[in-house]
Amino acid sequence: MKHLILGNGPTGVIAAETLRKADRHAEIMMVGSEPEPPYSRMAIPYLLEGNIDESGTYLRKADGHFESLQIDNRIGVATAVNAADKVVAFADGSTESYDKLLIATGSHPICPPIPGVDLPHVHTCWTLADARAIAARAGAGTRVVQVGAGFIGCIILEALAKRGVDLTVVELGDRMVPRMMTPKAGAMIKHWVESKGVRVVTEARVERIDASSSQTPSLLETVKGLLGHAQADAPSSVMTVTLSTGERIECDLVIVSAGVRPNIGFLDGSGIAVGLGVLTDRHMQSSVADVYAAGDVAEAPDLFSGTPMVSAIQPNAADQARIAALNMAGKSVPHGGVMAINVLDTLGLISSSFGQWEGVTGGDGVEVADPDSHRYISLQFKDDVLVGATSIGLTQHVGVLRGLIQSQVSLGDWKQALMHDPLRAMDAYLASVQKPGVLHDQTHGHAQAVC
Repeated sequence: MKHLILGNGPTGVIAAETLRKADRHAEIMMVGSEPEPPYSRMAIPYLLEGNIDESGTYLRKADGHFESLQIDNRIGVATAVNAADKVVAFADGSTESYDKLLIATGSHPICPPIPGVDLPHVHTCWTLADARAIAARAGAGTRVVQVGAGFIGCIILEALAKRGVDLTVVELGDRMVPRMMTPKAGAMIKHWVESKGVRVVTEARVERIDASSSQTPSLLETVKGLLGHAQADAPSSVMTVTLSTGERIECDLVIVSAGVRPNIGFLDGSGIAVGLGVLTDRHMQSSVADVYAAGDVAEAPDLFSGTPMVSAIQPNAADQARIAALNMAGKSVPHGGVMAINVLDTLGLISSSFGQWEGVTGGDGVEVADPDSHRYISLQFKDDVLVGATSIGLTQHVGVLRGLIQSQVSLGDWKQALMHDPLRAMDAYLASVQKPGVLHDQTHGHAQAVC
């Protein structure tokens, strides 16, 4: 039995290791598209902060780890899949056959069609190569414009702020992290970030990026000139970013963080059904027998509705990788369903959202906020089941909220208790999930004091 895994990020690595545990004798080949050892993209911000070196991003630190498991880790870019013949073609002209195929190709950063986005000092922040280019330029005082304030954008924002850059973040939406935070919560995060010295411009888009004709050198260029690293008559590398508001911002570096899309282009003509990603069932199998998908590239059934959903987060990737591998090894193990899980640390402010955090048609919700203390909680219900939640500054509630939503437990009288005081989530969890029983009579008067 030959298992071919396309992708050697967290999904591919966990799947390969799970397959080896399940089948000691199978041939396992894992193919990644980058020259570095398998690494975690989520560790790149820590690299930019200087907390780790490049080896700290590697998923497995021991030399010879994959060889010891008899996992063949190769480099290649898949260009086509012939599902009928069970063959994958690669960009270098080579092919590989398989008995079972796992598509774990992840996603790629979206690059908006902005004039000037191809200038030398405009980068995404997705690969180790990107990180090297950013680190080489983003020193203290460097003027940086970041395009996008979504989940990944906020992680990059923190790394840049810790490098001491002069940072302006431009977000098309009306708030920060608009795809994981309610309007009030996103506005609170913006206020927090601005209090830390980062400028945030919302409801604006970048119209163009131009190589500037300005003769005013940046602090970075001035320092380089004083140290003799730049010629006095060298052309300026300063850029001008023009916003839809008409504002023009001079900068030395532009980081584009406008979201990601699944890597599915090579599946054209394969017969494998795709939507936003590779459509799978709860066993992570695609529409074609013996072809599976997991991680950022997979579009699997949602926990609540069963409708296809892409959830590009590492915990989801790990769960799907394990499920896919077990099914590839001949075990029938269904996935419970995809649930949106977002936990974010933005310059020390912890925010989270789970499940159907925006609410559902015909459902009920409660929202309590204390902007001065940067504390916030929102709960969303369908009947007496908690289906979504958002919180800021309430770290003790993160695991409880996730557990209540994922368990889909009927809360009974606890629903009204939470509608009156959403901070009783721990009480509701203990009573409904761990120790079902009678609603205890407790004081509810602290609901407005979110902290």
